[in-house]
Amino acid sequence: MTTAGLRVLVTAASRHGSTHEIAAALARDLNGCATGRTLGLVASAVPAENRPDPSMYQAVALGSAVYAGRWLEAARDLATAHLAALRDRPVWLFSSGPIGAPPFPPDEPHDAGTFATMLDAVGHRVFPGRLDKGLLAFGERAMVTAMRAPVGDFRDWELVRSWAEEIAATLADRTTPLAAPEPQGT
Repeated sequence: MTTAGLRVLVTAASRHGSTHEIAAALARDLNGCATGRTLGLVASAVPAENRPDPSMYQAVALGSAVYAGRWLEAARDLATAHLAALRDRPVWLFSSGPIGAPPFPPDEPHDAGTFATMLDAVGHRVFPGRLDKGLLAFGERAMVTAMRAPVGDFRDWELVRSWAEEIAATLADRTTPLAAPEPQGT
């Protein structure tokens, strides 16, 4: 892997936009952190629903909102449809969903471990999510009311920023500097 214009796909599935916003922040932070600038990272946030092709990138961060303990279908489909391409490059996974303090639900998503193993992921991070009843369909509002789920924006932008720095540092460790040109004979 060379350091010139290292392309990173940040893609996520989201039902109400919160996880897409986390993906956008992650891409922005990858581009803007000191190591990202040094590497010449070009991170792009593309919704998983748009079916981006990971083979066009040297690294991938793949995430999903979590509902009923599972990733959304668009993220699961992207992971399985592009299994070979994803296994051929560094992949980080992230999940968005726990809300409140302590986080509710406290469990890791069921899919995360399976996909981490399947893709040989570098790591998996769970980010707190957002619950805005105004964005929910009637059935979703009834469920969160019955479960007494806390309403609010619990996303931790500092946690996203620090993870971007960790990813960039890992990419820096995995890259090889561009070879110096061979001296020409006199």
